[in-house]
Amino acid sequence: MQEKMTEVSLPEKLQEECGVFGIYDFDGNDVASTIYYGLFALQHRGQESCGIAVSDTHGPKGKVVSQKDMGLVSEGFTADHLKSLKGDIGVGHVRYSTAGASTRENAQPLVLNYVKGTLALAHNGNLINAVDLRHDLEYTGAIFQTTIDSEVIAYHIARERLRARTVEEAVQRAAHRMKGAYSLVVMSPRKLIGARDPFGFKPLCIGKRDNAWIITSETCALDTIGAEFIRDVRPGEVVTITEKGEIISDMTNAIPADRQGRCIFEYIYFARMDSRFDGISVYDARIMAGRFLAKDSPVEADLVVGVPESGNAAALGYAMESGVPYGVAFMKNSYVGRTFIKPKQSSREQSVRVKLNVIREAVDGKRIIMIDDSIVRGTTSNLIVNMLKEAGATEVHVRISSPPFLWPCYFGTDIPVREQLIAYNRSVEEIREVIGADSLAYLEIGRLDAMAGGLPICRGCFTGEYPLDPPEDDIRGDYEQ
Repeated sequence: MQEKMTEVSLPEKLQEECGVFGIYDFDGNDVASTIYYGLFALQHRGQESCGIAVSDTHGPKGKVVSQKDMGLVSEGFTADHLKSLKGDIGVGHVRYSTAGASTRENAQPLVLNYVKGTLALAHNGNLINAVDLRHDLEYTGAIFQTTIDSEVIAYHIARERLRARTVEEAVQRAAHRMKGAYSLVVMSPRKLIGARDPFGFKPLCIGKRDNAWIITSETCALDTIGAEFIRDVRPGEVVTITEKGEIISDMTNAIPADRQGRCIFEYIYFARMDSRFDGISVYDARIMAGRFLAKDSPVEADLVVGVPESGNAAALGYAMESGVPYGVAFMKNSYVGRTFIKPKQSSREQSVRVKLNVIREAVDGKRIIMIDDSIVRGTTSNLIVNMLKEAGATEVHVRISSPPFLWPCYFGTDIPVREQLIAYNRSVEEIREVIGADSLAYLEIGRLDAMAGGLPICRGCFTGEYPLDPPEDDIRGDYEQ
């Protein structure tokens, strides 16, 4: 029984991270529906749970109304829910946990009532010193309701607020103690605050629509609600939207730019294709990856196809560079949510086939180049290659728009321990045999810098060299995002 449970818990593909959204409407309009649509645009970053918390800055100070539930945004909120969430300031969250329990108690935003008032917090990322920070609080009497490090952050902000002049100063002081990855949106009774870790692991940006200010994970959420992109929150910055509509910036926690380490997988996989991250187009980065694959690992074929969705742009880039026609080989079922019940928990093949079907007419009798963003354990890649061949593809050449995973990630991506990675102790040729492809090639690691426009990036999952020292013990699964 234990072996079966362990097998099911291992990821077949990389999973998304969390998404955060905050808004302050100075015209006094209710913001819940806007947060809803913003979270809808960020749904790719997490499908396990969702939540919205709002407050009325003209009503009783510190009164927060919230709604949280498991599953997709469309499943967690009804029209009646949104009508009941009255307030002109609010934060929202969609969650994917890197490991451990996926429960309603761990859903965000977290709402905290303390001696100085009320805070609501939404967090994307993983803290590598969460255990130490949690112990500091537990030994002074703190009682935790969740198993997420986001609650640790909220408590430390509340503690610092007792000594700080303002809530934004408390956020800055708490952030100074955090080690790891975090993009935060914090709602106080009269302020909206965003904070990004000094390494810039996770994206966070500022937008404006009419007389409302927005802080959110990705620019695609701004586009969805018709807001104008103003700028990215800089690594190490705490930015505050005050009750006067002013923006205050605090760069106390910033570090030299050459020490930063943006997650390269935001460009490769996590971020939505129509987003921009620190000035770099995600779409352009993926097109570039495909072009690099065509230059470095060419192969004769009849059609280039991408595994939806993140493989599509890289496949187009490969086709543009190689001259091999680009085509669509897969039909993705967009309606498979959390309510999908697998016939057997161990039936991975059935799960993949329900979510992804091959268009036989597109591949029958053809040599196919299949572009995907990554291979974690190889199970899904093997199934998809087999599906293409069952549909009549004479050859399947796999090209991956990232280097091989050789090390775990401690900063919010669910890359597992090394022994669970297919590339661990295997050559590319051995991996090719496992997945059943006719040829296999990965993106060369030297190409990553160009994809990120020369910005400092984290490539620890490929090299084992991280922007900051990882924890001695892998505590993922105990404290997750």
